[in-house]
Amino acid sequence: MSSNGAAAPPPAKRPGHVDMNDEEIIAGISKGNINISSGETVSATENIASDRRDMMLAEFERRRKARLVTVPTDDAEVKARLRSMDEPICLFGEGPAHRRDRLRELLAERGEHFTSAAEKQAEADTEAKTKQQDEIWYHEGPAELQAARRFIANFSLPRANQRLKNARIQRARPNPEKYAQTQELHKRLRSLVSTASQIGDTRPLSFCRFAPNSKLLATCSWSGLCKLWSVPDCEEIRVLRGHNTRVGSLAFHPQATVSLSPSCANMASCDADGVIKLWNLESDTPIQSIGEHEERVSRVEYHPSGQYLASTCFDNSWRLWDLEKNMEILFQEGHTAPVYSVSFQCDGSLVATGGMDACGRVWDLRTGRCVMLCDGHLKSVLAIDFSPNGYTLATGSEDNSVFIWDLRKKECAHNVPAHTNLVSQVAYEKNAGDYLVSSSYDNTIKVWSSSNAAPLKTLGGHTGRVMGVDVAPDGKYIASVSYDRTFKLWSPE
Repeated sequence: MSSNGAAAPPPAKRPGHVDMNDEEIIAGISKGNINISSGETVSATENIASDRRDMMLAEFERRRKARLVTVPTDDAEVKARLRSMDEPICLFGEGPAHRRDRLRELLAERGEHFTSAAEKQAEADTEAKTKQQDEIWYHEGPAELQAARRFIANFSLPRANQRLKNARIQRARPNPEKYAQTQELHKRLRSLVSTASQIGDTRPLSFCRFAPNSKLLATCSWSGLCKLWSVPDCEEIRVLRGHNTRVGSLAFHPQATVSLSPSCANMASCDADGVIKLWNLESDTPIQSIGEHEERVSRVEYHPSGQYLASTCFDNSWRLWDLEKNMEILFQEGHTAPVYSVSFQCDGSLVATGGMDACGRVWDLRTGRCVMLCDGHLKSVLAIDFSPNGYTLATGSEDNSVFIWDLRKKECAHNVPAHTNLVSQVAYEKNAGDYLVSSSYDNTIKVWSSSNAAPLKTLGGHTGRVMGVDVAPDGKYIASVSYDRTFKLWSPE
């Protein structure tokens, strides 16, 4: 109503406008015909940015997974893997590097563990073959082997009892007394010098071994000759002729020069033709030959009883021979490469072998089982020797190291980076194993403490690589043979 009392005209209606009172609006809302927003709005720009961010995160995640995928480096294997995934093995202008990247992208996209049906079958075959190889299986041995196992068990048990008895007596000694004795021994070893040197042959010497009475030294060489020398005069006593090629090693019977008759077989030697010959101390020709090996024989060693002989062969086996019956009673496999070195435990119950598969194995001769695997070297195990204490084993390798193994714990007690070239031989002191000697192609011989593998003395004097070393049973001398065709005797000043 205007100020003069006249009624005001109604407001003009906008085109398309519908007048609705409050009741009609409430009724429409209740029926769901009218939607009321809370005032929130969604921008189209924000939706686009969110989608782009999700795509970028997904791409980053895909690239991260692709970087973690392992692909072969060999181009042939890459192509084979692409072919198994039903992908082209080569694209136009694609090189090996781009092909690997493409395989990595495909594996990241499909999953790193994607395998085709052919690959799954190949993996199944490989697993079945591995399982079959891991199964324990046995050859049926001859009756002579069963008799030998019984003999060795009866032979070794009294010796083991005596060894343990001596160990208890040694342990009961006062510590100051044992310490003083050790110090005196180390002082004597640090004074070792070369007391004799002799040209042994016209070709490199390959091995040496003291006789049990310590008064004879036997050497062998690449000329096929074996020679006996007096100790300490280094006078030639006898030349043994019988091999036609390189002689790898030789060994004395445990009772040779002590109680065994000189006319009996006192020595054994082997050569690269796979021939083993037995010698007495009265003739310069062999008295007997043992069965032919098809491959090279690198080492021979007498069992402590003297009744059996072990030989290591390049056919990945080692063998045990009955010398009384002149027959092979055990053909033992287990190494995956040529077997190079062998050593018997002092009791006679165990034998250790070292192979060019970088492993050493300890075998129980009473049962035929491998009771310990000495796995740790990176290259061939070329030397192996038991300590007289019966539970310590030393191995020397082409990786320039010497490992000391504890059979009680079945683990490596010391890992010694011993030399700068391969280790050709290791030898314990024969009575108590108080020290260890190693020879190497770095032209040196080194003496080590057996208790903590500490270096005591380095013996230098050879002008060529040292092929072998041995310690006299009486402990007075150390002998070494070299590629320079000489052998030397070392003793304290």
